[in-house]
Amino acid sequence: MAAADQPSFAASVSPARVRLTLAAIASYTVLAPLNSTMIAVALPDVIDDLDVGISTAAWLVTLYLVAMASLQPLAGSLGDRYGRRRLMLGGLLAFGVASIGAALSPEFAVLLGFRVLQAVSIALVLPNGIAIVRDVVPAERRASGFGVIGAASGLAAASGPPIGGLLVAGAGWQAIFLVNVPVVAFAIIMGFKFIPDVPPSNTEKAPFDWVGALLLPVVLMGAAAVIMGLARGASLSLVLPAAAVVVVVGLAFLRWEFRHRSPIFQPRLFASRSYAAATTGIAFSNMAMYSLLLAVPLLLTSRGTYGEIEIGFVLLALSIAMLFMTPVGGRLADRLGRRAPTFAGLVMLSLGAFLIATSGEDIDLTILVIGLAIVGVGVGLSWPGLQTTAVESVGADQTGVASGLYSTSRYFGSIVGSAILAGLISSDAGDASGIGGVFVLAFVAAILAVVASLFLVARPSPPGKSVAQTLGTP
Repeated sequence: MAAADQPSFAASVSPARVRLTLAAIASYTVLAPLNSTMIAVALPDVIDDLDVGISTAAWLVTLYLVAMASLQPLAGSLGDRYGRRRLMLGGLLAFGVASIGAALSPEFAVLLGFRVLQAVSIALVLPNGIAIVRDVVPAERRASGFGVIGAASGLAAASGPPIGGLLVAGAGWQAIFLVNVPVVAFAIIMGFKFIPDVPPSNTEKAPFDWVGALLLPVVLMGAAAVIMGLARGASLSLVLPAAAVVVVVGLAFLRWEFRHRSPIFQPRLFASRSYAAATTGIAFSNMAMYSLLLAVPLLLTSRGTYGEIEIGFVLLALSIAMLFMTPVGGRLADRLGRRAPTFAGLVMLSLGAFLIATSGEDIDLTILVIGLAIVGVGVGLSWPGLQTTAVESVGADQTGVASGLYSTSRYFGSIVGSAILAGLISSDAGDASGIGGVFVLAFVAAILAVVASLFLVARPSPPGKSVAQTLGTP
């Protein structure tokens, strides 16, 4: 029996078990935002301690994001085939080991390797956690469920800057990796106790898409390198051939994915207007947010009067607003439909980015904090509607792949933002030139996210019908 025809797993889960499952998944998902915001605060110290330039250190962010983006569709596909719980627990254990290795790294290359291993590990966790929310939470409360997960992510993001600042100031940048160990231990215990072992949703077992799994990170890495080269003003005689190679490999990758029976990157999902709008919206909104998140610590460090703790509390304005507004966004998406609160949130994101962009590199600290807070409100309002729309746009047998591809879109926006940031800013930690351009980039990306949100639908399609079934594709 096809997965789309099976009785809903959510019908067999009690409300109390749903709440415990959401709490367990929340304990998993905090790791990604926690490590994103802590690394932003620690980056200046990594640069000084390991004697690398800003552009080199930026690869700690870019490679992490490339690995996260390219592996999540693979992880989602594996979860659809073999079950989600075991992948999540294995990924958590590997993340803990990678965090210890990163803290003990004697040089930058070793640190970069363990940072990538962190990304590989957490990539196994995130799409399968999203898919489990789809599996266990009834449709009428699903956006609120994602709001709970988003609130946990917001709490982690809110905690990251001040905790990271305190850790770096008191024990060095290594402490931001060691703090993951108790979080991982707690998450594993929660997973064993409360994550249900949902039966695999894709029982057809078509040949696995190993070629796609290998080509996707190549395409993303190549795209990031080309974007960084363009932003740095590299010679066109070097950039254009590299871009041509990326385009050729990308087209070959898409051709392969269209022809594969069970691709890890499912191009046909984008035939759904809602799915395409959700993935485009999250890509541009994450580009805006991540560009600001990385640029602000470098800007404040260049002024010479702000330490790690002060920088952490400035970023807290964005994170704490996300924390409070994400549950609100989830409740509004359940009550008013997915489109209206998402559109309103992305407009707020644009307003905050506009306030920062118009002030430029000489922005007053008060204006910066207000702008970051408005950005956080916008991200919090929009995230649940985007996430819920993405998983509701496909059938149950495609939830893992769709979740992974949605996450890829999210992190691709971050990759582009971090690559452009590394290209625009000076390699001198005391030089803030170029950061004004990053702020403008964030505003433009936020506007494009608003445009994408106009194509969302207010309510989900009838349950159990996948995009492939709608199009009549195999």
